[in-house]
Amino acid sequence: MAVKIEGTCDPKFTRVKDAFAENFEKRGEVGAAAAVMLDGKSVVDIWAGHADQAKTRPWTRDTLVNVYSTTKGVTAICAHRLADKGLLDIDAPVAKYWPEFAQAGKDKLPVRFLLSHRAGLPAVRKPLDDDALFNWNKMTTALAEQEPWWEPGTKHGYHAITFGWLVGEVIRRITGKTPGVYLRDEIAGPLGADFHIGLDAKHDARTADIIALPPPGPGEPNLFAEVMKNPESAAAKAFMNPPGGMRPGLVNTRQWRAAEIPAGNGHGTARSLAQLYGALARGGELNGVRVMSKAQIAQCSIEQSSGPDELLIINTRFSLGFMMSQPGGELGPNPKSFGHPGAGGSLGYADPEAKIGFGYTMNKMQASLLIDPRATWLIEAVYESL
Repeated sequence: MAVKIEGTCDPKFTRVKDAFAENFEKRGEVGAAAAVMLDGKSVVDIWAGHADQAKTRPWTRDTLVNVYSTTKGVTAICAHRLADKGLLDIDAPVAKYWPEFAQAGKDKLPVRFLLSHRAGLPAVRKPLDDDALFNWNKMTTALAEQEPWWEPGTKHGYHAITFGWLVGEVIRRITGKTPGVYLRDEIAGPLGADFHIGLDAKHDARTADIIALPPPGPGEPNLFAEVMKNPESAAAKAFMNPPGGMRPGLVNTRQWRAAEIPAGNGHGTARSLAQLYGALARGGELNGVRVMSKAQIAQCSIEQSSGPDELLIINTRFSLGFMMSQPGGELGPNPKSFGHPGAGGSLGYADPEAKIGFGYTMNKMQASLLIDPRATWLIEAVYESL
């Protein structure tokens, strides 16, 4: 039975709707949404499928879902907004804003290295308890004490979870607000973008359950098995310390949703991602709300890190807080596109050259190290439609 796709789609972008339907028919999609803004106008805003594995709850216009690392791009937008307002100097030492960070030889480490995954702080060495994942002060204190795993600036490695506390604590020290509150008050609220870091219980009824990735079969690549061959490595500690972060089903609990983990537990709609990035794709303003200046947006497209990643056993390419296009992980054909994917498949990005803001959210996780094939099909259909 063909999936029923709901929402709106400009006739010019019918190919996107077709690719979206194909994701259900051929690529195992359960519930998902896709949204595209072109120069501030919504041209695609569609959704289909179910919000749970049992397929008892339909995916609706306002279904929220956890987007894992797609959250990093939203956290980076908050930092860039502060830089734009003159409140954050990206080249200043982190310790200027967060004095305790100066420990363990980090007194001169600049904010730039936090945003570009060059700080050498992808993990905490000392064993942490399970609850540390949900305790902001425990995590920021541990990171302030931590000696870098490599000389900051000499190489890069994906700060999979620590990125959120590192950048988030700088935001908190400058504004007096946690990143989730700052996002709500300054950006998402005024824009009307339905994106949350720290989700209120009142939204649980409209939040989709994440359907976990099945374990890799024999002969299939298994990143975690590789990582755990050396449990004392930065890569193992990044994912396993605090322990429990990878626990099956954790992502669907109230504890996870309520916490602020700005590297990985944002909850939003595809529409909200298209709005946030759609504003940046057209000079920083959408519906009378200015998110950022053109000059600051230009900073989002400047490569900072590229090549072999110390953590991920693949090549990665980053600007200041955003992932950029690279072979096997293209954000469309234009080189200045920037955004962030999330584990399992979600994606948000801006293409300032084509003035496109793109958002894709889903609940069935699939194995992809960079851009998920389901998102890639949608992206290709967008540019074919222009």
